[in-house]
Amino acid sequence: MPVGNPLNAVSHLATRHDVTPLAGMLAARAAAHPDRRAFVFLEDGEAEGPVLTFAELDAKAQAIAAHIRLHAGPGDRAMLLYAPGLDYVAAFWGCLYAGVAAVPVYPPRDAKTAERLIAIAKDAKAKLALTTGELLAKTGVKRWIAPGLRRMKWLATDAVPAAVAPPAPVDPAAIGLVQYTSGSTGVPKGVLVTQANLAHNASLLQAAWDASGFGPQPPTFASWPPMYHDMGLIGKVVVPVAMGGTCVLMSPLHFLQRPARWLELISRYRADVSAGPNFAYDLCARRVPADGLDLSCWKVALNGAEPVRADALDRFATAFAPAGFRPEAFYPCYGMAEATLFVTGGLAQAAPTVLHLQPEALGADRVEVGAAGLPVVGVGKPWGDQRVRIVRDGQALGEDAIGEIWVAGPSIAAGYWQRPAETAEAFGGYLGADGPFLRTGDLGFLRAGELFVTGRLKDLVIIRGRNLYPQDLEASVAVASPGLRAGGGAAFGVTIDGEERLVVVQEVDKRNPPADAKAVLRAVREALAAQHDVGLHALVLVPAGVLPKTSSGKVQRHRARERYLAGALPAWQAP
Repeated sequence: MPVGNPLNAVSHLATRHDVTPLAGMLAARAAAHPDRRAFVFLEDGEAEGPVLTFAELDAKAQAIAAHIRLHAGPGDRAMLLYAPGLDYVAAFWGCLYAGVAAVPVYPPRDAKTAERLIAIAKDAKAKLALTTGELLAKTGVKRWIAPGLRRMKWLATDAVPAAVAPPAPVDPAAIGLVQYTSGSTGVPKGVLVTQANLAHNASLLQAAWDASGFGPQPPTFASWPPMYHDMGLIGKVVVPVAMGGTCVLMSPLHFLQRPARWLELISRYRADVSAGPNFAYDLCARRVPADGLDLSCWKVALNGAEPVRADALDRFATAFAPAGFRPEAFYPCYGMAEATLFVTGGLAQAAPTVLHLQPEALGADRVEVGAAGLPVVGVGKPWGDQRVRIVRDGQALGEDAIGEIWVAGPSIAAGYWQRPAETAEAFGGYLGADGPFLRTGDLGFLRAGELFVTGRLKDLVIIRGRNLYPQDLEASVAVASPGLRAGGGAAFGVTIDGEERLVVVQEVDKRNPPADAKAVLRAVREALAAQHDVGLHALVLVPAGVLPKTSSGKVQRHRARERYLAGALPAWQAP
């Protein structure tokens, strides 16, 4: 039967797979290598700041767990409200030791950006909010406290006393993480990731490292993606501990302020593994000189979280060949929060596979590959006991056939928090008796067992690795300025210079049209920046009735995008 209740999915997972809780991995590392540096944080993106050995991290995590257990028990949820740094790392592992689900959230910058925090707190029904004494004392945070936040117990974890007893064993099926993704109606969805999911996903990456022939020495990681994002949290907080390596961290803000810091970090600490979305590689290729860098140490340059573009890989490899970067280090991969993180990847030290599809292939049932055409980068094969199927109309397809990507295996999350209908829809895919599968909503095909992602069945807009739902963007635009027609907008992404950019086509109200198009543009830009933290490439104002819609009145975003790219949208002219 399809999964209808997330708790049933957890039980189902625990009985089907021989799994261990993730928390035990930290204890094992602390016992085997107590003095090895586990995490190093660069406070300004350059100068070395706080350091935690495995023994120190284990002790801090146990102390935090003991503090948590005074106020919450197994199955409760604790929000993590920290600036980037090692306090975040210790609090996450403390939650795992306590058997309490961590809910990562970024501290709000102002009242407007606190809306996401408030929405998540309301949905998660978190019992605790973990933070630092400094953040807790800030008057700004207190000003933003809404009833949903006020009900939580707020704890500062940077000065808790040492634990007097070791943590109790944790059920592998316990929820270790509630990873919130952007919701299609403005309300975020919480993905239920068990400790078993986390341990299994880390084991897949360990297997990929071992199979690539790098030897028994644990890798050194360098990382900047935000810890409230699955790539950042799992890739730089979970996996380094599971593999026994050292991870050197920096804030994403410091990377964006000066992208060279990322590559300088890799060069300085001789990092083996570092990850980023496609835009990060392209940003460095365009802005960072190779002078003074030595990237010959970089064995695995993971590229995921958004479509991997062949031209961006080429630009980066060319730009940093003088610094010793090898194209074979590129590691395109595919994953998502609903699969914990990692689904497919290749063997490191092998150049990415790039196929050139004929333009008509993306709209056809099967791909046509030629010597020239649209380049599509392979994202590897499923590892271990993960399974990938390409499905159309409830049937699994053969190779070179385009359909929806379905995934199954022990890394697949338990469902969505308190959303049984959406859990059943997304996590309850069956192919006869084979299942359940996660329906990813992405389109792709398999060739020689390797996955190629060709598009999105859903209308997600992916900007710099962030998933943005067009409904949310369109709703913000419609009320940003008077004279815009509600329900008359279409938001979509277009590729400009190898990077995904946001375009919004918006109908005007014919009975009350705006007087100043430039004022509308300014208001829309400000609304999107404030409410979604995203920039706008283009706003196209069109007369009412221009947007293509279905017979039931739903906007056809893909057709609006096609007309925009073809220059076939009639622009509205201000009176």
